[in-house]
Amino acid sequence: MLTDEQIFRYSRHLLLPEIGGRGQEKLLAAKVLLIGAGGLGSVAAQYLSAAGVGTLGIMDPDRVDLSNLQRQLIHSTADVGLLKVESAKNKIALLNPGVTVIPYQYTATAGSISQILPQYDLVIDGCDNFITRYLVSDAAVLYNKPYFYGSVLRFDGHASVFYPPRAPCYRCVFPAAPLPGAVPTCQEAGVFNVVPGIIGLIQAAEALKWLLGAGEPLLGRLLVFDASAMEFTEVRIGRRPSCAVCGEHPAITELLPENYEQPSCE
Repeated sequence: MLTDEQIFRYSRHLLLPEIGGRGQEKLLAAKVLLIGAGGLGSVAAQYLSAAGVGTLGIMDPDRVDLSNLQRQLIHSTADVGLLKVESAKNKIALLNPGVTVIPYQYTATAGSISQILPQYDLVIDGCDNFITRYLVSDAAVLYNKPYFYGSVLRFDGHASVFYPPRAPCYRCVFPAAPLPGAVPTCQEAGVFNVVPGIIGLIQAAEALKWLLGAGEPLLGRLLVFDASAMEFTEVRIGRRPSCAVCGEHPAITELLPENYEQPSCE
């Protein structure tokens, strides 16, 4: 049962036939894991908490840096030097004290993901490197969790929902990581500050729709955004029978630490 305060706070949701009281109760009972409290994760976290998602787990080992503030809007100048998970937790408490935030102030590894991911309903990718993305995606397949993908670089962004067998996994679309140095990082190539916000909002929207069972998710579709042309392009994607993790004869059946470098999230 919603309290009077919750009815007032979420009144605009309650007016929507696709949500209503039952849908809002689903959100309040939901548990979402965010990998990264940077450009993507900080935006997604704010909208998920404002929507009333009951529990947010946020994993990020980094501290707030002045250069983050150009796009990571959950943090402020006063937070420089703080752990990102603590900064994010503080802001969410101000936005919606009814949300429980569980901070994980360490790097995503095979061991940490194996212990944490099974406790959550879904995982949102806010990573800034390929190794972390493969690790989290593989774990999502192995633990049967929907994986909400997002990535940004320069003026461009990608978003999709990976969830075998209903849709491909990340490895189906990107079978192997590019060679070191083949793809520049945001630190090397830059990022237009609104692009992480737009992609993070799409990830949040897809996660909320999934929890509510409303609308059509981005399953089997890769959404490509070009901010310079203000253009969205949809690319149809499918499962790959030879996929190493969700294919007919998977080679990856468990998370082995030696298969993943020590990554970090922005």
